Amino acid sequence: MTITCGIDWAEKHHDVTLVGDDGHIIIHRRISTDAAGFTTLIALLTEHAGDPTQVPVAIETDKNLVVVGLQAAGVTVYPINPRACARYRERHSQSGGKSDPGDAFVLASILRTDQHMHRQLPQLSDGSKGLKALARQHQEAIWALHQTQSRLRSVLLEFYPQALDAFPNLSHKAAHTFLAALPSPATAQKLTIAKTITLLRRSGRGNRVGLADKIRAALTAPGIRQPAPVENALAVTVQGLIAIIVTMQASVEALEHALDEAFRVMPSARIVQNIPGLGTVLGARVLAEIGDDPTRFTTASGLRAFAGTAPITRASGKSHYVKARKVRNKRLADACHWWAFNAITRSPGARAHYDRRRAAGDYHNAALRNLANKLLGRLWWCLAHDQSWDENAAWTSLEAVPKLLAA
Repeated sequence: MTITCGIDWAEKHHDVTLVGDDGHIIIHRRISTDAAGFTTLIALLTEHAGDPTQVPVAIETDKNLVVVGLQAAGVTVYPINPRACARYRERHSQSGGKSDPGDAFVLASILRTDQHMHRQLPQLSDGSKGLKALARQHQEAIWALHQTQSRLRSVLLEFYPQALDAFPNLSHKAAHTFLAALPSPATAQKLTIAKTITLLRRSGRGNRVGLADKIRAALTAPGIRQPAPVENALAVTVQGLIAIIVTMQASVEALEHALDEAFRVMPSARIVQNIPGLGTVLGARVLAEIGDDPTRFTTASGLRAFAGTAPITRASGKSHYVKARKVRNKRLADACHWWAFNAITRSPGARAHYDRRRAAGDYHNAALRNLANKLLGRLWWCLAHDQSWDENAAWTSLEAVPKLLAA
């Protein structure tokens, strides 16, 4: 008898349901999220199937520790999109009811009826998993840093706009040095030329001709003032945000260094590094999201759809139109966008393709998406055949390239 398993995961417990090939529930069990709970899960699979590796498991995530444990045990895991699971739930009930055991049953039923329609979780190497974790955390850290800098800008606009006139770029070390020492208009009024020069030297800028006078004039410019208690409170906020930003910048640099080291030891890094427009960070992000499982993308079109560079067609009756793909790997899509943007200044072929798309009427972003679609196809071919990038071969006329590359 064929058995499928559905797991509705949660923070404190998981609901597990085993379903037979007749669609009936074999067993339902709620397990803990610790090692004891995982042992119980493997015991359930072994008891009812004999070999736990013969039971496919559906779950609405690809990052939970139970997923890591199942893959390590040799179990095939199918990550199901929560939106897809919600549509399947409507097949079983139209009332709108929902429960954790019910969701586990729906997940198991998905594999019983439509297993061939879903992708199993790729078998990535430990190095590829580590690269993916670093690439994503590096990007998350940058996003958090930008958010904190935006928060600092908003606070300064509230009571200290002179600081933004002096330092439009709040990511610069000079801005941090001055704002840490002069966090309010009241403290800025006491600023002297000698103190300005000292702070400039401390920030590594030095006293360029007229720079100290310009900064002092901007910081001491008259303006509307908040009441003293409000100004003092916001000054403390500014100093706190500056300390956070400095720490976050150091964290981003440390993550980028670790990302560079993890990227360089990947076997495919030598191929990716030689592609125009892909440096260490973008190259690491692209390679991390693609992974190193050779069975994951058997065609270039599959990779393009995953990245969202391939458009989709909607046709019904007399209606027929093509639009950009929205359901995609957003991190890979973002990396491909900037890859294409960089490539047009580093690859003559990429520049010519971009210019052709603009001449055909595409806007900038549409032309970049089309270029990214082409670049991904070439990257897929290089990875699949373990070949380095060849600028001449990459942009040969479509009549001369293999059909695998022509898209």
